[in-house]
Amino acid sequence: MHVLILGAAGMIGRKLVTRIATEPKILGRAIDRLTLVDAFQPPVPESLASVSKALTVDLATSGVAERLIEDRPDMIFHLAAIVSGEAEADFDKGYSVNLDGTRALFDAIRQQGLKSTYAPRVIFASSIAVFGTPFPETIGDEFLTAPLTSYGTQKAIAELLLADYSRRGIFDGIGIRLPTICVRPGAPNKAASGFFSNILREPLVGKEAILPVSDTVRHWFASPRSAVGFFVHAATLDTAKVGVRRNLTMPGLSALVSDEIDALRRVGGDKAVALIRREPDPVIERIVAGWPTQFDAERARDLGFRAEQSFEEILQVHIEDELGGRLA
Repeated sequence: MHVLILGAAGMIGRKLVTRIATEPKILGRAIDRLTLVDAFQPPVPESLASVSKALTVDLATSGVAERLIEDRPDMIFHLAAIVSGEAEADFDKGYSVNLDGTRALFDAIRQQGLKSTYAPRVIFASSIAVFGTPFPETIGDEFLTAPLTSYGTQKAIAELLLADYSRRGIFDGIGIRLPTICVRPGAPNKAASGFFSNILREPLVGKEAILPVSDTVRHWFASPRSAVGFFVHAATLDTAKVGVRRNLTMPGLSALVSDEIDALRRVGGDKAVALIRREPDPVIERIVAGWPTQFDAERARDLGFRAEQSFEEILQVHIEDELGGRLA
């Protein structure tokens, strides 16, 4: 099996590659070719070096998608994107990366299929940003997608393309609407949602973090471990059970910022909480006000997708996966 991972240098991409390296048949059968692609050099685990190729390219550049699909990968994980805050700040870049690159990939698959039979499994990283206000208290699977950010709009358009290309048999696609992933490891990025992770990750290692919104902000969360689990599960899922509605809202945890802070206090103590500095940011507040807060995610749960049930669980995942299992 040939697997192509776009966005392999990103946080979820790296963790997905690591999961594949530790469980070689996790995607249903052994992998004999693995192509890792990103705008930055993707790391290759030593155990996969003999079957892997790492490429540093921009998917939106003319001809790149066609060259990647020439090798006819059996399974494609499309994780490549620029994050919400950057897509909002840079209109052209957001549409180039998040939409044009996706359309180029999908059409390259179509063109390859016109030459001879070819219809790979495509797992696409979408987002709950495809939803916009006004919301019901709990968003069900029937709620319309009406985003209020450029990032959400780009993801929503890609979802429609994925559904149509799947309906026509061009590929076998599943769109994974990710919750906000928390706690994200590494340095803060340009995502508008980054503070949700920052106010936990930094204080746990004795660093100050900025909170730009009120403690009463509620949002929908899952851990990086759960995110990888979503993609792995989607890779082997019987799509006949999914039907024609190929984009799924993932399960998660609905929680307030104050719930995060309470969990941090229980794990790291008052000393950690004292490292959170409140600095209201009207731009971030405006963006966050247009985000959903709670889902029932019934379809995804019925199909076997799972996530954490408390912020203590989310913090424990971070401590186990990023801090060696214990606090300093």
